[in-house]
Amino acid sequence: MDSSILLNIQDQVAYIKFNRPKKFNSFNREMAFNLQKTLDDCIRNDEVRAIVLTGEGKAFCAGQDIQEITDPEQNPGFKKILDDHYNPIITRIRNVEKPVIAAVNGVAAGAGANIALACDIVVASEEASFIQAFSKIGLIPDSAGTFFLPRLIGFQRASALAMLGDKVGAVEAERMGMIYKYFPTETFQEEVESLAKKLSKMPTKALAYTKKALNKSFNNSLEEQLALESEYQIAAASTEDYEEGVAAFIEKRKPEFKGK
Repeated sequence: MDSSILLNIQDQVAYIKFNRPKKFNSFNREMAFNLQKTLDDCIRNDEVRAIVLTGEGKAFCAGQDIQEITDPEQNPGFKKILDDHYNPIITRIRNVEKPVIAAVNGVAAGAGANIALACDIVVASEEASFIQAFSKIGLIPDSAGTFFLPRLIGFQRASALAMLGDKVGAVEAERMGMIYKYFPTETFQEEVESLAKKLSKMPTKALAYTKKALNKSFNNSLEEQLALESEYQIAAASTEDYEEGVAAFIEKRKPEFKGK
């Protein structure tokens, strides 16, 4: 694996960093495949109980590397870019049975913005920004942008941002419900680590069932969702973490969840 994706595992948290800072962490084919492999490694690693995606340097991710798609020798074509690169990344983020945090440290544009919005929890540095840059070069939002954005901020705002390509700062993104929180730049790293460690010590299987239920809620009827909640609640109640949580509550102590 090349150095376009960096992985550091600490305290049961996998920190995945986009590492093409001179290209504002934009994706080429190799970087996309490296991210997929790194996510797969985190999925298989039982020691990993939370995942953080972030960027090296000034940007989170500027989306697709335009140089790749304008080079007649390197350009894989849009079908391959979407089918092989971005769609599998989004699918992995939504299907991994561990919480995924997007720690948006700088600009998140195009596919970079939509990869962030597909994560379970999105936090941003106060200096970060989000932009659906596609219309500026005659394209449409991909990487599930047309799926998540209207669900996060409503149809009108999503439509306007997708068509106009306006930049949204972190403060405004929090206000409109696009992200969970923004933090001051000087404390951003500390806040991200605190959040990730908190999630890594929570009942991982219950979080996974919560994530699966939220995924299904996009298409289920009320009756179907109630039935699913019943199914997943019964499954969660059979875990060791549930037994520990109840015991800790009764004994008035802090629970020690193992993710089992």
